[in-house]
Amino acid sequence: MRHLQTVGARLALALLLVVAAVLAFVYLIVTPSLEDRLIGSREDQVAGIAAEIATQWDSLPPTTTPEQLAEGYAAATNTRVRFFRVDNRSPLSLSVQVDKGAGGSVAASDTDPVAQKAATDLDTARGVVTSGDRRFAEAAQPSTDGKYVFLVSNSIEDSLGSVALVKHRLVISALVALVAALLLGYAGARLFARRIRRLERAAERIANGKFDEPIVDTSPDELGQLARAFERMRQRLAGLEHARREFIANASHELRTPLFSLGGHLELLVEEDLDEATTREFLGRMREQVDRLTKLAGELLDLSRLDAGRLRVDRDPVDLAQVTELLLDEFDSRAQGTGHELSRDGIDGSATGLGDQQRILQVGRALVENALRHTPAGTHVLVSASRNGDRVALSVEDDGPGISETAAVQVFERFYRGDTGGRASGSGLGLAIARELAVAMQGEIELSSEPGRTVFTFWLPAASSTSSPAIE
Repeated sequence: MRHLQTVGARLALALLLVVAAVLAFVYLIVTPSLEDRLIGSREDQVAGIAAEIATQWDSLPPTTTPEQLAEGYAAATNTRVRFFRVDNRSPLSLSVQVDKGAGGSVAASDTDPVAQKAATDLDTARGVVTSGDRRFAEAAQPSTDGKYVFLVSNSIEDSLGSVALVKHRLVISALVALVAALLLGYAGARLFARRIRRLERAAERIANGKFDEPIVDTSPDELGQLARAFERMRQRLAGLEHARREFIANASHELRTPLFSLGGHLELLVEEDLDEATTREFLGRMREQVDRLTKLAGELLDLSRLDAGRLRVDRDPVDLAQVTELLLDEFDSRAQGTGHELSRDGIDGSATGLGDQQRILQVGRALVENALRHTPAGTHVLVSASRNGDRVALSVEDDGPGISETAAVQVFERFYRGDTGGRASGSGLGLAIARELAVAMQGEIELSSEPGRTVFTFWLPAASSTSSPAIE
């Protein structure tokens, strides 16, 4: 019973049932129809002979007796020919006048039902009569004056024997076909089930976190399409797993570096007798590492909220010109310290967009910080706000060396850190978070770069007279 629960057994059983149904249809519908057509054909044959005899009877020459007429047709058509005389019509009474042909084929009788029907209706009658264990096709034709009935009989046992032979061979063929269908169906179903089991094992491997073995099925059928969908899922999950491990490794590295620096400074502060200036310097560096850890923790928290879809983003009118002023005030001293020239350009007073002001500032900080961090001293950084139709833009432009095509593809990936002066800098999360925040506010960040000019443009929907609700 357990074997019947497998796909292979069920498919084989389904094929077996289909073949059995077709064979049963042939045996129960087609074969009886064949038998009826053969009997009907034999009845038509004897009816034609009876009609021909009736025609000859009306023009029978004096030199030809009824016995000769009947005997001639019986011999020529291999049938039994009988002439009945209607002795009385009420009640009907018939008597055999002539009986020629295959003797004993039908029992001699004055009450043949087919002849009586023709005499009663004065029209052609036909039917099948059983005599003993044999069956005969009969047709009777009355004479023009209604005084005689001409009956022609012919055995249909040869036709019925052919039908019986067809039935017998059909039964044998059916048994062979059923066995072949069972074997071929089960073999084909096993092959099909084997492909399903391969997919099952692949799903188990994926569920257990093993993404190294590809799923290959080149068949164009639905199962092959399912296998290719599994393969795309495996590749996607493998990529996500790789990103997860890389994320953990990079995050661990980013956390370990400031912690290691803090530990070293604390150890020196505890074990060494330092002067006040050196102590203040160490405390300043420790403060920088604490700020670095705080920023990294905030970025990681933002990433986790973005991934979980739990980051709340307001949709309020925000003046990007004011955001530009805030960014300039915040980064002015840092730009001076790194030798950059930071200024604003093309401030549009109508550049009011819909978004979360704190998140817009966070995106702006990431863009400005990226420009200051990855361009050499002396680079001019311009921050501007503008409006273009139903969108507003916050742009950060610099005249630095530009970003290569390879780096431009990766610049928004998590933990990607561009090479500045032969070393990687930053956590590699700022631009990745900026892009996801932009998308969360129904905006986008575009990058255009060439040697001597790089522009990051943060697009937002322009604010209308009514504000939209917050997005979570």
